[in-house]
Amino acid sequence: MFLEPQETMPQTSVFSSILTPGCSGQGLPGMGERGGGGTGSGELIFQDGRLVSGSLEALMEHLVPTVDYYPDRTYIFTFLLSSRVFLPPHDLLARVGQICLEQRQQLEAGADKVKLKSFSAKIVQLLKEWTEAFPFDFQGEKAMAELKTITQRVTQYDEENGTVKRAIAQMTQNLLLSLAARSQLQELREKLRPPPGDKGPVLKAKPPAAQKDILGVCCDPLVLAQQLTHIELERVSSVHPEDLMQVISHMDAPDNHRCRGDLTKTYGLEAYDNWFNCLSMLVATEVCRVVKKKQRTRMVEFFIDVARECFNIGNFNSMMAIISGMNLSPVARLKKTWSKVKTAKFDVLEHHMDPSSNFCNYRTALQGATQRSQTAHSSREKIVIPVFNLFVKDIYFLHKIHANRLPNGQVNFKKFWEISRQIHDFMTWTQVECPFEKDRKIQSYLLTAPVYSEEALFIASFESEGPENHMEKDSWKTLRTTLLNRA
Repeated sequence: MFLEPQETMPQTSVFSSILTPGCSGQGLPGMGERGGGGTGSGELIFQDGRLVSGSLEALMEHLVPTVDYYPDRTYIFTFLLSSRVFLPPHDLLARVGQICLEQRQQLEAGADKVKLKSFSAKIVQLLKEWTEAFPFDFQGEKAMAELKTITQRVTQYDEENGTVKRAIAQMTQNLLLSLAARSQLQELREKLRPPPGDKGPVLKAKPPAAQKDILGVCCDPLVLAQQLTHIELERVSSVHPEDLMQVISHMDAPDNHRCRGDLTKTYGLEAYDNWFNCLSMLVATEVCRVVKKKQRTRMVEFFIDVARECFNIGNFNSMMAIISGMNLSPVARLKKTWSKVKTAKFDVLEHHMDPSSNFCNYRTALQGATQRSQTAHSSREKIVIPVFNLFVKDIYFLHKIHANRLPNGQVNFKKFWEISRQIHDFMTWTQVECPFEKDRKIQSYLLTAPVYSEEALFIASFESEGPENHMEKDSWKTLRTTLLNRA
């Protein structure tokens, strides 16, 4: 009935945009050369003015400003994001501090206070961008000690309450606030995390007739789609760039043991991924728990309408979760129910999420939503929420099929440009403010309504429409025996 998107590993074709930048419409970011031109600058290799490879040491040096140079912001983000594949952030910070010290000593030898002040301001700006983009890089004692050492060096000749000192004080305050906020959020999620093996209540087949269902809370598909979009944007805002880099690199060896992700759990990413599964199970529960076929048909058609509204909004993740829920076996086997469902809208959804040709139809729709967002005249048009598991699989596949290093030992920076671009686009989408009015009653139901376990779904499904073949009859017999034993 529904095709299973999770079982198809997306094979990204986006890497062609690296090899031929014009294909994607987004070339690699231009780079300001640091002391040199042509095709090489020290151990950095450029093609058409774009950095494509280099030794790790040269890339680290390229990150650090000089009196006459400041790295492009796209390079700062890309290198800080990708460097954790090769070494922990506190080690990178230590090396940045060493390079800063060497440059400062050269400037001090020339006794040029103007250049010293300019250099110090640039170093503080780099640290400011780092702490804002990746504050969790500074959560450990080593990183904070390195940060303190660097800031003490650059303020050595700054007057009391000088510009550099004030900038560092503001940066430090913002960093501590950001770290505190994230830590509190993680502690809350840890408290709310269900115990291992808890898959929800195993409810016996038919619930009480008076028990509330989703239609009793919200019968407007558009309103429900808007509330789902609220939840999506709230959850996805807790996913950070370094979480995504950890996910795609944690299986790698030998660099894996040095990845920052080993030190910090990706709570936000876990919570967002779990939300997809919870929504799928909620949809299946709402369908299977309905006793009467006519009402069950209405429930299926309602969720089809909700999924369609999600598609129109640009909320592809909720749309896929709804489709996945209706594609679960306990729902998909309800042939008598599905025979009464109006199939026109269903066929359109099925077409959009067809996994053939690497989800080509979905990717076309996503591209359209992205273009709409870029030229948006209202906040509603800015919403783009991609199917999260497909996005992660895309960047994971891109990471796995292209080596981190070239045969000459240099870092394959073409690869990391593209991964960084995709992650940056994703993070831009997550920062959109939801324009819809929040309905706490509907959201409370979506987030707290009891969800059947897989076993309970099958029980409710068989109670509604009995088993039709030997395999289903055996499953139903096993389930009833299990229930009797528990009783």
